[in-house]
Amino acid sequence: MPGTRMVALLGLCALVTLIGGADEGRPAIGGLAEAQSADSLQRARELSAEVAQRIREGRYREALPKAREALALRERALGPDHLEVAQSLASLALLLRETTEYAEARASYERVLRIREQKLGPTHPAVAATLSGLGYLLFLTGDYGEARPMLERSLQIREQALGPAHPDVGDSLTNLGLVFYATGDYAAARPLLERALRIREAALGPNDPILAFTLITLGRVLRDSGDYRAARPLLERSLQIRERALGPNHPAVAGSLSQLALLLQVTGDYGGARPLFERALRIREQVFGPNHPEVAASLNDLGSLLQAMGDYAGARPLDERALRIREQVFGPNHSTVAQSLVVLAILDRTAGAYAAARPPLERALRIREQTLGPNHPAVAGSLGQLALLLYLTGDYAEARPLYERALAIREATLGPPTRHVLFNLRQPGPLLECAW
Repeated sequence: MPGTRMVALLGLCALVTLIGGADEGRPAIGGLAEAQSADSLQRARELSAEVAQRIREGRYREALPKAREALALRERALGPDHLEVAQSLASLALLLRETTEYAEARASYERVLRIREQKLGPTHPAVAATLSGLGYLLFLTGDYGEARPMLERSLQIREQALGPAHPDVGDSLTNLGLVFYATGDYAAARPLLERALRIREAALGPNDPILAFTLITLGRVLRDSGDYRAARPLLERSLQIRERALGPNHPAVAGSLSQLALLLQVTGDYGGARPLFERALRIREQVFGPNHPEVAASLNDLGSLLQAMGDYAGARPLDERALRIREQVFGPNHSTVAQSLVVLAILDRTAGAYAAARPPLERALRIREQTLGPNHPAVAGSLGQLALLLYLTGDYAEARPLYERALAIREATLGPPTRHVLFNLRQPGPLLECAW
């Protein structure tokens, strides 16, 4: 989920006080070697401060070489298993995650976890912070089954060590709520996020950018549950907080712009949505470069809006570019690849190219069932789109069970349909496309 990542980013520096002093585990040194080691460690701390500042500013690629240098200096001076080495590794892992180097990020997080568990024990708050960061990485890569137990363990440690109203508990609650949201369990996600919001408002005040992350996540759950009236003030407030605290061109601002624009689009305000989508795309391309998943998300958002406005020629190159980025970054079987496939298939269907539309819809359905499970709302979306295509080609017998399954999934997860209009399952007739 992408554009909403400020929680882990802004809490990094505070972790130093949790993990103890810098003298633990340091090899014996003397004379010139001691002076050189002290100089190296001082330089590592200066680099770490620069890294933390760039993280706050969203300048992740600029921070990467400095984070690597700080890590190398600490490893040489302190050995591979020192807590200050873990601190540098944690910063590096976060930056690798934000720049989509997911495999290296995971290896770094796992090494941090081993060091901290060994040095601090399995129930230390710094271990919980590592579990939360690794769990969020697994959420981003679509490994929801692995993410959930890590985030649940992080929450349990923090509640026991810090108390139920600590802001770090809000971090674990928010990340766990994101996993439930991603797997379509909105009923489980909502109370976690509402509790996280109460904790963070009480602990941090009403205008902290960390609070904005929980606001936007809860806003997404409410929007995708169809509660548009409740979602809008949360998404607008998230945008206001981030612009004020982080500046107008921070990547977190792009995340708030995109989520608010999606709400405007689904409520039919295309004119209000378009400039927000376009601004989010400009920010993300400037910050991340042209081939980042966040850029792909903005391309898909804008392409879908243009498609809804009837500008199919404008939508196609955006959607095709988004698909290329996602396949390159995530591989061919990620849930976001399925999203791009559906958008392109709708373009083909709208142009009357029914034969071209069917394979990507079938592929998207397979990906979503594999990655999200058979009862996710996105699976219902793929079923609905494929059923609509079959209906338009006269394959009513094939279309009906797909629509019935889609309807059953949506009723189970969201309740009976309200805005979504289903065609008459008994006989061909007037048809309005579902907004899936």
